[in-house]
Amino acid sequence: MTPPATAAARPSRLLERSLRLFTDVRDGEGPQVLLLALNVFLILAAYYVMKPVREALILAQPGGAEIKSYAMAVQAAMLLAIVPLYGALARRMDRRRLINVVTLFFIACPPVFYVLSGRGIGVGVAFFLWLGIFSLMVIAQFWAYCNDLYTPEAGKRLFALIAFGASSGAVFGAFISGHLIHVVGVRPLMLVGSLVLGTSLVLFNLIDHFSGRTVVRPPHAEDAAKGLGDRNPFAVVLQNRYLLGIALLVLVLNWVNASGEYILGRIVREGAEAQVAAGLLERDRTGVFIGGFYASYFQVVNLLGMLLQLFVVSRLVKTLGVAVAICVLPIVAFGSYLVAVLMPVLAVVRWVKTAENSLDYSLQNTVNHMLYLPLSREEKYKGKPTIDSFFVRIGDLFSAATVYAGTVWFTLGVSGFALMNLVLVGLWLALAVWVGRRFHRLVPAPQEHP
Repeated sequence: MTPPATAAARPSRLLERSLRLFTDVRDGEGPQVLLLALNVFLILAAYYVMKPVREALILAQPGGAEIKSYAMAVQAAMLLAIVPLYGALARRMDRRRLINVVTLFFIACPPVFYVLSGRGIGVGVAFFLWLGIFSLMVIAQFWAYCNDLYTPEAGKRLFALIAFGASSGAVFGAFISGHLIHVVGVRPLMLVGSLVLGTSLVLFNLIDHFSGRTVVRPPHAEDAAKGLGDRNPFAVVLQNRYLLGIALLVLVLNWVNASGEYILGRIVREGAEAQVAAGLLERDRTGVFIGGFYASYFQVVNLLGMLLQLFVVSRLVKTLGVAVAICVLPIVAFGSYLVAVLMPVLAVVRWVKTAENSLDYSLQNTVNHMLYLPLSREEKYKGKPTIDSFFVRIGDLFSAATVYAGTVWFTLGVSGFALMNLVLVGLWLALAVWVGRRFHRLVPAPQEHP
């Protein structure tokens, strides 16, 4: 008769053998990795289920399109208050209680918005701001938790597989919302999103309960029940040169990406106008042309991003190391905007932006999460949410300022904006090289290529 331990271990070994098709998963690691992937799958699915509600509520009111453009600035201002509040909670709570309290707050909000909107109270702006902060804070908190669970060596092997849960959750959430909105309407999607997020919290508590029994022991397991330090989150970032470098890297990355989306949008609009001028498109069908382009574009970007996440990212990180992998996207982006300078036509820019964005959603996101692996628990739980919320929004603001200056003061064309992005990509690459070298120093050399 097979001993109980052997019988219990056999399915686990089968699971790990299956997961090794995608990354280097070792015996005993499979169940926790899959649960974490499912956890972030649910978080992203909840966000994308509620995202159409955000657009419907804010665009339905007068001046909605203009309000959207100002919302990023409002969110950045709000985060100046929210980030220190989050730091105050972190000082008083252990990691499980902190994540439960923060997530429960976000779970409780959608039913409130649902009731208020049902009574005719305008919640479009408030819901827009709330969802934007949710998408930054909760996801950053999840990845801070993953950084706390794994050593740098294990994180570099396993984060690509966990991040696939995020990629597929985004696609699934968008698919579900697209179908449900025609069945239940707009407002009930708030409740669906809240339910999905609540399920993710139940799963988190299950994962955290069993985290101490995994093969890969959390590097700070003995501190999991303690508070997360007394420093203000902004001080945590500003007092650590490595964290400040990551913050500047994320800021410039977002600045480039947001400006790149403007370039693509402008080329699409000009392409539609050219079709109308040539008599190939009726003017009242311009919206259909633009919407059809973006539907096809996002579908290809998301599909390619998922495939890269599943089959390429972990192998690339293992082969090149984090310090080199973090430089891949800025090099690709440099090529993309160089092409946009020389050939600013839709047929070309579409595919170079597809390559850039699919790498951003897969390799760059995963490597960015890995950068926090060698840091302390306080730096993970305070630094990452601060950088992934406040500094991301500052990058959006810089992009908006660039677009305003380029259109109002300098009347730049597509090539002019692409040339400006080339300069920014040079700064981005320099920051990536510096951060990559710092990471390499923080992580012992034998762990860089396991």
